[in-house]
Amino acid sequence: QVQLVESGGGLVQAGGSLRLSCAASGLILSNYGIGWFRQAPGKEREFVAAISRNGVNVDYADSVKGRFTISRDNDKITMYLQINSLKPEDTARYYCAAKYFFVSRRWSEYNYWGQGTQVTVSS
Repeated sequence: QVQLVESGGGLVQAGGSLRLSCAASGLILSNYGIGWFRQAPGKEREFVAAISRNGVNVDYADSVKGRFTISRDNDKITMYLQINSLKPEDTARYYCAAKYFFVSRRWSEYNYWGQGTQVTVSS
């Protein structure tokens, strides 16, 4: 069965960095576009970043553009989200998701998703 497992979250001071990983199993990752989403308590889930199957096309939410970097390693069946210059407003649970073929900003269009990893940024 398909599984996506996020890791790398934690507590970090504002201005710090984290690298989130998402290990996939049960699928050929190169067939899927990858998205990262986040959700804070009481808030709706929001798009963070996406990357196409071949890694050529990337898309970032305005709030993270210039600070976050999405990447993937299809051989390791793993995707990453490098997050720099963290702000308290980045505090949320971060989810990776896989969508067959083309990427999207819409959570509902993704086929698989993980359980998330918590990122907490202190000021």
